[in-house]
Amino acid sequence: MLCLLLSLGIWLAHNLSLTYTDLVSVGVVAESNLEGRAQRSDSEVEVTARVRASGFNLIWMARRRSVTVFFQAEDLVHREGDLYAIAAADLQKYAPYIFGDATVVENFNARELLFRFKPEYSRKVPVRAARSLSFRPQYILRGDISLEPDSVLIFGDRWRVDDIDAIYTRTISHSDLRKSVHGTVKLEKPSGIRLSADHVAYGIELTRFVELEGSVPVQIRGVPPGVRLYLRPAEVQLQLKCIFPLSSNPVDQAVVYVDYAEFLASRGGACILHCDTLPASVIDVRIVPEVCECIEITEKQ
Repeated sequence: MLCLLLSLGIWLAHNLSLTYTDLVSVGVVAESNLEGRAQRSDSEVEVTARVRASGFNLIWMARRRSVTVFFQAEDLVHREGDLYAIAAADLQKYAPYIFGDATVVENFNARELLFRFKPEYSRKVPVRAARSLSFRPQYILRGDISLEPDSVLIFGDRWRVDDIDAIYTRTISHSDLRKSVHGTVKLEKPSGIRLSADHVAYGIELTRFVELEGSVPVQIRGVPPGVRLYLRPAEVQLQLKCIFPLSSNPVDQAVVYVDYAEFLASRGGACILHCDTLPASVIDVRIVPEVCECIEITEKQ
């Protein structure tokens, strides 16, 4: 009797380990981040497919309850009302979440599945980086921190959603930076709000720089005929941070000027100094002083 039971167990284990093809049905509840829609479908949909799997997996799937699967919003197509469809071709990439990793789906019985998502108020807002960065000498951030995605959908009560202008990351903290850094960071979720993403990828691009300094005369733009402007000071100090290495000295190309229209709009004759004609290698400009006094003299006809 013992030998018979042992033989039966070995035979059963062998047969259940073989691969079979069969029709299997699994109930699926869909989740997604559709704009203006609830996160979860209001009912489950039965997904039927012809699959290849071991006997053990077929038995496991037959006893399996419904599963919740997150579908990318771009894979769901709006049909009508609250109905959204996903085509069988797009459903293939979600097969491991529905039937398991050890199962091969040969084909789905339906050309598409329909899920119903109830309306929910939402709005798209930008993502902004909270940062705490320090750099090694002669290194600086090139541009701003890049974020992907750079905006998210926020869902919730209208009064909560409309009160939010941006979503911030948790503090991106790096010290003594001397090379570019990439990573992911979680988002700070306001109370009572759902986000379409809980984290974003960030990129910190660094560049090495040199500091250059020189004296530059101040020019005047837009002065009409018969009017003369005297400036004090007539020459300013220009301080530049430039990407290393350099092919030429950008201070020699710089033009510092005041605009006559801004002088007319000013109350005390103080004008902000501007700088242009700088090459793209210049990443930071400082003019000392930043303001000059202008005195207008009208020439007699």
